[in-house]
Amino acid sequence: MSESAKAPLLEIDDLHVRFPVRRNLLGRPTVEIHAVSGVDLTLCKGETLGLVGESGCGKTTLGRTIVGAQKATSGSLRYNGGDLTTMSRREQAASRRRIRMVFQDPFSSLNPRMTLRQIIGDPLVATGESRGAELEDRIAEMMRRVGLSPDYMDRYPHSFSGGQRQRVNIARALIVGPELVVADEPVSALDVSVRAQILNLLRELQAEFGLTYLFISHDLSVVENLADRVAVMYFGRVVELADTAALYERPQHPYSEALLSAVPIPDPALKGRGGRILLPDELPDPANPPAGCAFARRCRYAEAGRCDSGEIALVDGSRCVRREELDLQGIVEAESTRP
Repeated sequence: MSESAKAPLLEIDDLHVRFPVRRNLLGRPTVEIHAVSGVDLTLCKGETLGLVGESGCGKTTLGRTIVGAQKATSGSLRYNGGDLTTMSRREQAASRRRIRMVFQDPFSSLNPRMTLRQIIGDPLVATGESRGAELEDRIAEMMRRVGLSPDYMDRYPHSFSGGQRQRVNIARALIVGPELVVADEPVSALDVSVRAQILNLLRELQAEFGLTYLFISHDLSVVENLADRVAVMYFGRVVELADTAALYERPQHPYSEALLSAVPIPDPALKGRGGRILLPDELPDPANPPAGCAFARRCRYAEAGRCDSGEIALVDGSRCVRREELDLQGIVEAESTRP
């Protein structure tokens, strides 16, 4: 990215999203699911930030909260300097036009009763931005840009393959000229050859329109080839954030290390990765978060009486320490300069 492209576009500060699953007689929640717990992230203009983690870690909830489909419990979402969580509805509507989402399932995310003309043009109709011949022209141009013929305008989604439907999803997201696109597992439901086509399309569109991507995925091999930086999410928290090359070469958190060990590569030694790390047990109960490190029960570096009694951080890929005991960055830098 150029220097001008490094300006913050979206700043997420201590974001929490909880879902009540049980309430008392007064309607107050007594048991809550902690889906997102204290996330801090910054997306810079023009970059692709990969968000990875296993199912149930909170990736999709975070993405839905960014686009406004889910309300934040607390924390802030500052977009271009304004806090989306405290804006009026009118202000939110204006800002969120610049933030769009591409959904995971191309088969269920399109209304089967609507034609492509209606699906792609609906955001423009809803905002009153275009109508008549101008609307028709913008739909046709966007269809051409994502690799679809405008002759398909009056066809219904069932007439198309999964890859073509995902192109429709992308066209619908981009028709209003967004700055930030949240792509939630956009290629996970597609064949391998079609995945490559969609990923290449996303790269081309990013270069053409200056888009910023939050790319959510559980496929680290896809993220490695697309993202500038990667955030690793576990149990509602971002446990590691690093440049893509640095993360894949030398993960600092044991969860990142385990995820990378599952990426199929011809020779693991080429990336400094050892054998496959199998994670025992399941994710902790989000309605009853454990004390201390939520990863302790599954971590091969865990120490009884230490990892279950306070927030910890991984140092040099081999041991954990409490954050209050040392400056993590200083230790990492010192370790990296050792012969």
